[in-house]
Amino acid sequence: MSGWRRASVAVSLAALAGVVLRIRGIGGAPPQSGGWRELSGDEMR
Repeated sequence: MSGWRRASVAVSLAALAGVVLRIRGIGGAPPQSGGWRELSGDEMR
């Protein structure tokens, strides 16, 4: 039973860390440039 308890504590701590990181916004901003562009005839091949 001790193994199950350790595993559940580890999963809980990982989930808590993920929630904290998501709330604080750590992980970088999405790119502000780039994206889709039209292809010319040569690039479609």
